[in-house]
Amino acid sequence: MTTSPAPRIPEAVHRRRWAILGVLMLSLLIVVLDNSILNVAIKTIATPAPTGLGATQSEIEWAINSYTLVFAGLLFTAGLIGDRLGRKKVLLGGLVVFGIGSALAAESGSPGQLITYRAVMALGAAFVMPATLAVLMNVFERSEQPKAIGIWAGGVGLAIAIGPITGGALLDHFWWGSVFLINVPIVLIALALMIWLVPDSRDPKPGRLDPVGVVLSVLGLVLLVYGIIKGGELADFTDAKVLATIIAGVVVLIGFVVYEKRSDHPSLDVTYFRNKVFSAAMAAIALVFFALMGVTFFGVFYTQSVRGYSPLESGLLMLPLAAAQMIFAPRARLLVDRFGNKATTTAGMLLIAATLAAFAGFEADTPIWLLEVVFFLMGTGMAHIMTPTSVVIMQALPREKAGSASALSNTFRQVGGALGIAVLGSVLATSYRNGIEDKLGALPPGLRDTAGESIEATLGIAEKLGPRGHALVTPAYDAFLHAMHVTALWGTGVALIGTVVVAVFLPGRPPAGQPGERESELITAGD
Repeated sequence: MTTSPAPRIPEAVHRRRWAILGVLMLSLLIVVLDNSILNVAIKTIATPAPTGLGATQSEIEWAINSYTLVFAGLLFTAGLIGDRLGRKKVLLGGLVVFGIGSALAAESGSPGQLITYRAVMALGAAFVMPATLAVLMNVFERSEQPKAIGIWAGGVGLAIAIGPITGGALLDHFWWGSVFLINVPIVLIALALMIWLVPDSRDPKPGRLDPVGVVLSVLGLVLLVYGIIKGGELADFTDAKVLATIIAGVVVLIGFVVYEKRSDHPSLDVTYFRNKVFSAAMAAIALVFFALMGVTFFGVFYTQSVRGYSPLESGLLMLPLAAAQMIFAPRARLLVDRFGNKATTTAGMLLIAATLAAFAGFEADTPIWLLEVVFFLMGTGMAHIMTPTSVVIMQALPREKAGSASALSNTFRQVGGALGIAVLGSVLATSYRNGIEDKLGALPPGLRDTAGESIEATLGIAEKLGPRGHALVTPAYDAFLHAMHVTALWGTGVALIGTVVVAVFLPGRPPAGQPGERESELITAGD
């Protein structure tokens, strides 16, 4: 008799596997919850003190992207440290750092401080996210993994639902910093449950750490995103500093890939991407988050600034998106079993493209039920992309490499989201400035530049001017709606590129054996 190379999951762990999944989802919840809460608070933080911090649109983009870039840049190393030291230890440490960063962010006195403390939160989150999925892969047998991953993905939908509503309720009753302070009690509950329930696991042959690779990846991404955001702020991508920064970022990222390819202990093992199925699944995740994060960014200003909804009402408007994710994410595997990864994911990407295109037709008086239908369809499309691609990615690598697979998946998700906010946010800023510029001629030069940054900046100055500023309100709405339409069409184009990628490269109906086995063999053979 031949023995299985992978040790059987201990019976005591197997019995409490669903309770462990619940704790892992709570840990995941706070990481996702933070960004979904922040989305509702964007307009409030942009409001001048004492209500908010008076952050400009570019500062808001950095408050979001300081988190996503640090998070994405450290995920590789965080996954390796978890593989080496033990996933439970890393989870506990990450939660503590995230809680401290949340408390500091709540007390920020300026946009700069908020950006810094958001980076501290990301440092903790980078150790939480990959460890949750790695632990999951080590407490469920392979046959149950797709179902568990579907429920895990549904937890993202739960966070998307809870986040905006919680954030809106807090902003209706407390100061803006409460949206970060709420993380602290959740962290304390998660820590207690994790110490009690979650088993530790590690890679028996962990990889060496790669500090040079981490520095190159973070530096390259920061330069690239900074250049893109700066170009949108100036409404001029031909500016010498903008071009130099973007080119420098691309060069550093190319250097990162070359270094990783030659390294004997890379944080990003580029040989994984020889598998076209694995690469297509990664691309799908990056592209869908590129499009969705950009839409979320302008969606808040549409519902709150143009339509006049409160933060709580704006959060409630997001419920259909979250509900669709919670309904369909755990069930998406049933469609994969029947129609295959290619058909399911391609249909999901087409649905995302259609919903993004719908935003290009929204006006100030569009019936709000249409927005709700679009959000529900968007959540449905997302559920039928995230679950199948996550299963493909996690089963494409051996179980002991679960941390690496999770880190790669989440890195591409975060990088896609960060670039989506940077690129689509810059498209929004550029289109808005071009649309409002000729209406600001009567303002002093200093105010003219500030007023052209965003709809919130224009409306803020109009309010300060009193009756003289009323003439700016309608042009601000018109300029924003035009900018939103342009940005939505850019997002649609990106989603259509993702549709082509998954339609060409993802597999069709799975063979009679376990789904993902062939991919695992290909990768293992490559190692």
